[in-house]
Amino acid sequence: MNKIEFKNRREELMGMMGEGSMAILSAATQKIRNCDVHYPYRQDSDFAYLTGFPEPEALAVIIPEREQGQYILFCREKDHYDQHIGLEDACELYGADDAFPITDIDEIVPCLLESCRCLYYPMGYSQTFDEQIINWINQLRARIRNGVVAPNEMVALDHILHEMRLFKSEAEEKAIRTAVDIGMRAHKRAMRFCQPGLYEYELEAEINHEFIRNGCRSPAFPSIVGGGKNACIFHYTENNCILNDGDLVLIDAGAEFNHYASDITRTFPINGHFSPAQKTIYELVLKAQQAALSKIYPGNQWNEVLKVAIDVITQGLIELGLLVGKFDALIEEEAYTRFYVPNIGHWLGMDVHDTGDYKVDNVWRELEAGLVMTVEPGLYITAAEDIAKEWWNIGIRIEDNVLITENGHEILTAGLPKTVSEIEAFMAGEKS
Repeated sequence: MNKIEFKNRREELMGMMGEGSMAILSAATQKIRNCDVHYPYRQDSDFAYLTGFPEPEALAVIIPEREQGQYILFCREKDHYDQHIGLEDACELYGADDAFPITDIDEIVPCLLESCRCLYYPMGYSQTFDEQIINWINQLRARIRNGVVAPNEMVALDHILHEMRLFKSEAEEKAIRTAVDIGMRAHKRAMRFCQPGLYEYELEAEINHEFIRNGCRSPAFPSIVGGGKNACIFHYTENNCILNDGDLVLIDAGAEFNHYASDITRTFPINGHFSPAQKTIYELVLKAQQAALSKIYPGNQWNEVLKVAIDVITQGLIELGLLVGKFDALIEEEAYTRFYVPNIGHWLGMDVHDTGDYKVDNVWRELEAGLVMTVEPGLYITAAEDIAKEWWNIGIRIEDNVLITENGHEILTAGLPKTVSEIEAFMAGEKS
């Protein structure tokens, strides 16, 4: 994304803040292990959203209507090896109006705060940063008899930013589409490679290979590769068991491209062919997803998407004998929760479970164009004495990434095999 994209975001934020206000936010910290081994660094999503700046040890200050420059960036100076971006490039490449060494924040930031009546910052995310903000404000309060005025109002910056992040620009949609495309390639690679006798982590390796060869240095989240009964563990990540002939494998994996994520799940037979019982459960989950997708359009509420999926799942479980009772009573009792995690998806963007409220003023949010979400119903049937053995250890989830449009929605993951016939044909074709 270019400097204009980030500038537009900052201007939108400043328009909501108003004159006499100031926003401060800090970059993510660098994690170090054993004194000298660095974990792969990922910038804080809110900081990246407003600045695009990729380094740790940085602080952004945004001051509407400031004549000397509305966006100030504190960062590391260039060293002898040019490992850091430095002050000059912070302005040239990342659009800062002015840049100062990060070591000067205690000297400069309190001076900037003197003209601020309302301070916006992400409260409660970092105790160290909270203490730093309070220390700067207390410095100003100690000089009140000299006519210095400290901010008299503090507002949670993250709430405003997260509402902004919920609605995706064209540039963001493009980044998500790229992450989705790479994610689909990885899932196809895993389907192509899969066969009985492999370990779950071998499929994970194929997924990571496809991510990295397409420019995604890390997955958007730890990939889930659950074969057989492991597919019934909702957030299974051990990925260390053998894939057995006759079982299903559930893969939940997504790529991160330029700070934007995909999140895709497919469930398929390890040997390439669904058993009758597996096919029955799979097609029930698919029916629930199709019903949920039919409810995704501007003006409809989030909970309506979930409700219709629960209705389909409950009716299907009754017909299969996995639930016994009357439909309305079972819905009221939430009997489906034995096999169905009562959710339908989440927002998707810079974070896998992206920011943004699902209720506004305690009312379910209406869907709007520009939102991106996942739709991921599933059934997880663990072995139990009161369940027929044909259903034991069948875990199925189907997850697609969906962009809400002016006229309805677009399934971004439509290019990935999903029906029973599509999956079986794809696996057979690649192995023939």
